[in-house]
Amino acid sequence: MLFFAASINYLDRQVLGLLAPTLQHSIGWTEAQYGYIVGAFQFAYAIGLILAGRLVDRLGSRIGYVIIMGFWSVASMGHALASSALGFGVARFFLGLGEAGSFPAAIKTTAEWFPQRERSLVTGIFNSGTNIGAIFAPALIPWITIKFGWRAAFLATGLFGAIWIVWWVARYKSPDGHPRVSPSELQYIHEGRAEPTAQIPWSKLLAYRQTWAFAGAKFLTDPIWYFYLYWLPKFFDARYHLGLGSIGLPLIVIYNLSAAGSIAGGWLPTAFNKAGMPMAKSRLYAMLVCACLILPIFLAGRVSSVWSAVGILGLATAAHQGWSANLFTTVSDMFPSSSVGAVVGIGGMAGSVGAVLFSLSTGWVLQSHHGYTPLFSVAAASYLVGLAFLMIVALGLRRADVPAGSVRYSEPRGPRLRD
Repeated sequence: MLFFAASINYLDRQVLGLLAPTLQHSIGWTEAQYGYIVGAFQFAYAIGLILAGRLVDRLGSRIGYVIIMGFWSVASMGHALASSALGFGVARFFLGLGEAGSFPAAIKTTAEWFPQRERSLVTGIFNSGTNIGAIFAPALIPWITIKFGWRAAFLATGLFGAIWIVWWVARYKSPDGHPRVSPSELQYIHEGRAEPTAQIPWSKLLAYRQTWAFAGAKFLTDPIWYFYLYWLPKFFDARYHLGLGSIGLPLIVIYNLSAAGSIAGGWLPTAFNKAGMPMAKSRLYAMLVCACLILPIFLAGRVSSVWSAVGILGLATAAHQGWSANLFTTVSDMFPSSSVGAVVGIGGMAGSVGAVLFSLSTGWVLQSHHGYTPLFSVAAASYLVGLAFLMIVALGLRRADVPAGSVRYSEPRGPRLRD
């Protein structure tokens, strides 16, 4: 269910990027205005994460995810009402506000359902759904647009959320209340760890080095993924003259590679850990491998062959998704599950702020005719800088010293102990 939620999230999100060259010609916005439209989404995403993390911590994944999915699906369909750059900016703002809750809810659900050593692989699996959405979009959106018009494309993608909500409400329960989860399974999920269940106030979460380490790494690397989503169709159109009818296959190849990278990157720490490496060190080594694989991206704007660019970009997006699966999982490594949603929200907000700044800069760089090479060069360096920041500030992913308040133990059916 998390996999398909991530797929719908990115299907809705990518429609604008695919239609950007078409809409730019028909509506007449400039590169800078497109940067503002993308920035509106990311600014709202940052605001939404302030609320979304606490929403899912307070209401739980089951109810919280329904509210989140419903809101962004309506906002997605609202794009069909836009007829100017301002109208698209407003629609993107509300879409970002709703979509902000998807990953905090998914990471919290993962922390509830899986033991620590399995979470990065699980995150990699559901996070690969973002790539399925990105793969499905180039196959579906051009066909709908050519057949029925661009407004129909926004309406069609918004309907998938309603189907998912029915499925989620009918099937999802937390492991503590699930009738098919045995006591031994629940003990395996908790791994005998005692964790505070009381929520930690935001003011206290911001006092932890681990919060700032995660937020800093997101600030540096999230903008690169948004750049891929919103500017790759424009890059292929400008550099190789690939229009709406021919852009699909290159993007499908790139996002297929990124889906594989998400799962492989999530599996890598488990392999290192089984070889005898501590879990925190395994996570950091996996992130280092991903950061190094992204370095060739600085060549993407210089190669003359479309498929050479596709190969370089596919490797970079695959490595980003592997990086992202591990970066998300560092939160549940460092914090109790009761605070995971809030910390992911804080980090996501920082990533969105970085993305707003990068989107505005991208519009200005391209409008000034500097081309894509400076942007790809920034993308190449961001991950190694982010990893260094994470390692130094979080002290090697050291567990946050959260005071024990109300504590949950692994005995699922017996009396609860309190300190």
